[in-house]
Amino acid sequence: MGEKLMPLNEEAIIKAIEEAKGLAKKRNFKQSVELIIKLKDVDLKRPENRLTTTVALPHVPPEKLAKICVFATGDLALKAKEVGVDAVLSREDLESLSGDKRRAKELAKKYDFFLAQPDLMPIIGRILGPYLGPRGKMPSVLVPSANLKAVIERQRKSVLIRVRDQPQIMCWIGLEDQPAKAIAENALTVINAIEAKYKYPQNIEKMYIKLTMGPAVKVKLR
Repeated sequence: MGEKLMPLNEEAIIKAIEEAKGLAKKRNFKQSVELIIKLKDVDLKRPENRLTTTVALPHVPPEKLAKICVFATGDLALKAKEVGVDAVLSREDLESLSGDKRRAKELAKKYDFFLAQPDLMPIIGRILGPYLGPRGKMPSVLVPSANLKAVIERQRKSVLIRVRDQPQIMCWIGLEDQPAKAIAENALTVINAIEAKYKYPQNIEKMYIKLTMGPAVKVKLR
């Protein structure tokens, strides 16, 4: 019989965050705090066991807010500009990217999330699908009745979670100068979100916290 996993608690995560902060050497930039979850008993050859989702975190410092690009025309484009998204691209803008691999790749890399009005999805798929798809960045569809401001605010605080070929989840959950409790609450938000797909403790083998350039610290699950 193996060791029994304890109920996942905030204290264990806070302890790992504090230890990771203490072990990491000071750098000339503000390091991110990262969460790493090693999965087990998950057959990723089966598409239904893979995951691509976004999770809105409760504590996101201004410098980590996501960059958002909206594909829209007419009234929706005006509303997106009023809300203050990072870029608004029209149908003509999309068409101008056709065949321009360099610009398409730059666009896919520059923004964290993409949103689009429904009738633009086919052209986005044709022109940008090869660049956004592999990154898990295909746009979310903006329905006409959506509260655009609320949608954008949520996306700005979100992180992308992907599980494709490797049984592992990696994402940032804060910055090193944030309180450990706030970072832990971000971590628990991610963990709670993925529990709809991967169960604790059945599918969770190990969990680590680390700073960008620091060593990984194991969260004590036993």
